[in-house]
Amino acid sequence: MTGQNNSKKNNSNLETITLGAGCYWCVEAIFENLEGVKTVVSGFSGGKTVNPSYEEVCTGKTGHAEVVQITFDKTKTNLEEILKVFFTVHDPTTLNRQGADVGTQYRSSIFYRNEMQKKSAQDIITALNKAKAYDNPIVTKVEPFTKFYEAEDYHQDYYAFNKNKPYCRLVIQPKLEKFEKVFKDKLKK
Repeated sequence: MTGQNNSKKNNSNLETITLGAGCYWCVEAIFENLEGVKTVVSGFSGGKTVNPSYEEVCTGKTGHAEVVQITFDKTKTNLEEILKVFFTVHDPTTLNRQGADVGTQYRSSIFYRNEMQKKSAQDIITALNKAKAYDNPIVTKVEPFTKFYEAEDYHQDYYAFNKNKPYCRLVIQPKLEKFEKVFKDKLKK
């Protein structure tokens, strides 16, 4: 009985949020290194097509964004920290674009699961805009979470398995280095 109670207690410490910040390969590699993050799964949210493939999402016609679904332990990190990392590692001021990746599938999005997540997202966006943290206003969409579709297996842990590929070295590695520098005290040991 005690083991069962511990399991329920441990699950109550977990929270999940789904974030779109351009290419999910970049975002997944970063969040996997944040202390308190239990799982990061690449996939798609926010569209109309049921169980879309990567190729379908790339057309921009499904309405989905490339996202990562992050489950974290609230005793080791919190939603505010997750959102700080999110707003640090991508450009939330470019509409439907991250670097060379262009299309609605690369939009900056926060898919909230409850009113607390929605309010936290809106509050941080308001604070960042008020502080003029960026040269342009934040265009991140705060959208209700409806469904998450896991991307194909070869997209999961992409950076870990493909570090020497040009995209990983030229795009993901610099973002990862920035994250490690800014959040050095928050990295997994």
